This record gives sequence, structure tokens and C-alpha cells, in this order.
Amino acid sequence: MSVSRYALSVWWRNLALYRRTWKLNLLPNFFEPLLYLVSIGIGVGAYVNEMAGMSYVAFLAPGLVAVAAMNGASFEVTYNAFVRMNFEKTYAAMLTTPIQPDDVLAGEILWAMTRSFLYGGCFWIVIAAVGLAPLPASLLALPLIPLTGLLFAALGITFSLRIPSIDLFSFYFTLFLTPLFLFSDVFFPLQERLSGGWLWIAEVLPLLHPVRLMRHAFRGEWSPILVWDLAYVIGLSALLLVLAARATRRRLAA
Repeated sequence: MSVSRYALSVWWRNLALYRRTWKLNLLPNFFEPLLYLVSIGIGVGAYVNEMAGMSYVAFLAPGLVAVAAMNGASFEVTYNAFVRMNFEKTYAAMLTTPIQPDDVLAGEILWAMTRSFLYGGCFWIVIAAVGLAPLPASLLALPLIPLTGLLFAALGITFSLRIPSIDLFSFYFTLFLTPLFLFSDVFFPLQERLSGGWLWIAEVLPLLHPVRLMRHAFRGEWSPILVWDLAYVIGLSALLLVLAARATRRRLAA
């Protein structure tokens, strides 16, 4: 999947529309991780002296940056993309121009990554302002935000292209994204609570790898496991985008 000038046109069209409604779109997804940080980090944190050698709220912060990026990308390529494809017939209108199905897909993925950077970046600014994002080390987390967006954009668009009804997104969010949120090293260190085969199962979870990358970035630390995390994110994203490209050509040509 390449980014052509036509794909950039799709991205620009989404940006132009987003500028009209950004307050309604940005605030709910931005405030969700912020509320978790305040309620759990300060509330539960009052009863937990430390987690993994730091305050509990400091432990939560990098994982919630990844969650903000996940949310930003996921909502864009699920409900929004499905409505454009099936109800508004936006993609069908685009195909009457020189834009091709691959351009539509590339533009949507690029826009979802942009949305993820808006949510994750704004959240990073807030936690940096209150001293929870150590500088300059946590600056390394910024390029990880759109990378997280790429992964969840690929996951979401692949799902969206294969479902017949918008109602099925409730399964995607409730039975897929919510368990990821709860069991991907965001709220507690998995290695301290899980063992054996459960840790291997955890390594399959997509959110675990961006969270681990974020946490090491915040600490300014390097670990060999980060090679695996980067390979997972890039490899799975590439595989899903190949599948999504095939589904896009088939779905839009129908």
C-alpha cells in the first residue's frame, strides 16, 4: 500500500470535515484515558505505594498514552469508515474520480494515524505538564503514537471491511478492545501476575507491544525485547494491510 497524491486527497477530505466537528470528536476519546489516569491513578494510587519501582500514577501514564492512540485510530476506521462506505456512499463517489480503492485505503489509514497522534499527543502534553512524562526521555514516545495508530487502524479497517452490519462493532469494542485495555500491561505488570503459558498468550495481544514500547521510552531504557515489540507491530500491520487492500478492492468493486 503506497501513499499517492490521491490518497493524500482522501486524507485532506477527512481533515476538512474534521475541522468542523473536532470538539465533539476529540473530547470524548481524549478524556477517557485522562479520567482513568485521575480516578485510578490518584484513587487506587492512594492505596498502592508503588508499582514496578515507581508511583502508580507514573506507571499508568505511558500505557494510557498508547490507549489514547488506540482509541483515536479505532473509532475512525470502524464506525466512521463503515458509515462512509455503506451509508453515505462516500467511497463510491470517490471512485468516480481518478481515485482508486488502494488510494481510499491508504488515505483512511493515514487519517486514522493522524487521529491517533492528535489524541495520544494531546494526552502526552497533559501528563508532561504535570510531570508524569520525564523529559527529554519521554519524547521518544511521540513517534510511537502514530505507530500504535497504524497497528489499530489496520486491525479496525480489516474488521470493518468484512462485516455486514454496523451493530457488530459492539463485539469488536466490547470483546476485543476492552480485554486488550484491561490485560495489556496498562494497569499492572503482567510478569508479576501471570506465569507460564499465560504470558505467552499475553504476547499475542496487540496492545501489549505499544504499551511496553511506551513504558521503555518514558524511562529512556533499552531492552532486547523491544526488537520483538517493533517487529510485532510492523509485521502485523503490514500483514493486515495486505488483507485490507484485497478486501477494499473486492468490496468497492462490487
